[in-house]
Order: sequence, then C-alpha cells, then structure tokens
Amino acid sequence: MTTSPDPEPSPVDRVQDIPRILKAMREAVREALLRHKRLGNPVAVWQDGRVVWLSPEEIPTEFVEPTSEGE
Repeated sequence: MTTSPDPEPSPVDRVQDIPRILKAMREAVREALLRHKRLGNPVAVWQDGRVVWLSPEEIPTEFVEPTSEGE
C-alpha cells in the first residue's frame, strides 16, 4: 500500500510555525555574518543602546559556526 505524501502546509499554518520561522531566521543571520566575515566586511550591531560596527575579526565565531544541532 502506498501512502500519499503529507500535504503542503497552508499559508496560515506556515505563518504560525514559529519554531520553523525562528530556525530559518537564525540560519539566515548566521549565513550573512559568515559571508561578511569571509569577505572582510564589517557588520552593524545594536550594543548598549546604540549601533556599533564590528570589524570582521570582531564577529564572534559562535554566531558563524554551525551548531551541533545543525542550526
């Protein structure tokens, strides 16, 4: 007997899937920081109530290295 694949989630279901959204956002930020670090570009961050520029060397590696969970 063949089982049918799970149907695509509806747009409402996708918008309400907070864990999936947060995972995608973390991955996007991680990729952007890694790209900046590799290319030698600074990044702007919010620190102590103001915008601060971090040089590529100052970008923390824990934000650009994949975690053990693959996130």
